Amino acid sequence: MATVRIALANIPYAKSPEESLTLAESAIADAAHEKAAIVCFPEAYVPGYRAETYVRPAPDAAFLDRARARIAGAAKASRIAVVLGTERYVNGKARITSIVFNADGTEAGIQDKVQLDPSEDSLFEPGSGRHVFEAGPLKFGISICHEGWRYPETVRAAVRGGAHVVFHPHYHWAEGDSYRPTTFGDPKNTFHEKALLCRAAENTCYVASVNYASEGSGTTSAVVNPDGTLMKWQPYGKAGLLVADIETEKATGLLARRART
Repeated sequence: MATVRIALANIPYAKSPEESLTLAESAIADAAHEKAAIVCFPEAYVPGYRAETYVRPAPDAAFLDRARARIAGAAKASRIAVVLGTERYVNGKARITSIVFNADGTEAGIQDKVQLDPSEDSLFEPGSGRHVFEAGPLKFGISICHEGWRYPETVRAAVRGGAHVVFHPHYHWAEGDSYRPTTFGDPKNTFHEKALLCRAAENTCYVASVNYASEGSGTTSAVVNPDGTLMKWQPYGKAGLLVADIETEKATGLLARRART
């Protein structure tokens, strides 16, 4: 088996779609400098997450095509695989998605968000299907935001397909008088961070959850071990890369494979 370094781009919400692209390119270069084999971005980082409760104008298809080409170029230039949270149009309808780029800049595939949050129903259509990708010896799946919090089967499907780690791109921002945690998994906080521990333990896999660097957010970026213990987490609201070494032999997927369906 192998040890593979991953990076989570815990970076701020950009002021514009164009800035999101520039910040993403910079984070890719930084992750390569840290000798990571793969870097994962938050949900819809390019052009920036939008929903009924968080308004940003829809990007045009031309921008998304240009962004896709630039991120492919950045992956190739830095020789690093990339999981880019973004949007795409299918038959004129927007989907929240993650595009996976190989370290040579080619596309490995796409994981659309299948389980939308109810607040997203008016803006996006759901995708379908679960996929497993590879970056060298590392096999991984993707469960986007609401999917990982509320639909455990999205993580289990990836692990049953051989994934060592499931990336969980999301955006959780502060709302009104919502609780502002300072410690991961605080009992006073919502269930969300505890759910990550469950997703890892119930499937014997790593879970790598990445949020925007968002002041007052109820969750942060974190990596959870296959036994459900916390490996490391990013201080709340602090921008930067969270880098972790994944030991593939520990991610046996034993409990996921034993599940009877």
